[in-house]
Amino acid sequence: MSMSFERYMLDMVQPMRDDLTRIGITELRTPEEVEQALPDSKGTTLVVINSVCGCAAGQARPGVAEALLHDALPDHLYTVFAGQDKEATAKAREYFAPYPPSSPSIALLKDGELVHFIERHQIENRSADDIAADLTDAFDRFCR
Repeated sequence: MSMSFERYMLDMVQPMRDDLTRIGITELRTPEEVEQALPDSKGTTLVVINSVCGCAAGQARPGVAEALLHDALPDHLYTVFAGQDKEATAKAREYFAPYPPSSPSIALLKDGELVHFIERHQIENRSADDIAADLTDAFDRFCR
């Protein structure tokens, strides 16, 4: 009995997806879903570029979860999964200029415009608490 690589990968990454969806973040899995959610979003929107890497597991996802316990929060919460939902991720990255593709990464938009961005290199050597503090500072500036 053999399992396809695609099915294997879907099964392997589901817990990584669940880390974000179980805390209320909506997955955008297609370019069409991204186009429906991001360009016309009023207020503030958090977009997490999820990834299978260790810094996503150890710092980014826990940091986002901790930040979402804060009193000031974005109006909309989305995630795309780099390397899995490739077309959706590419479409979302169009809104993060001038930043190059980076995963994991975290974007905060206000009325569809990028106002805060955390790149992978700002995640790799920091703790989840540091990521949460960075995000809550941005939430205080842009989500009140």
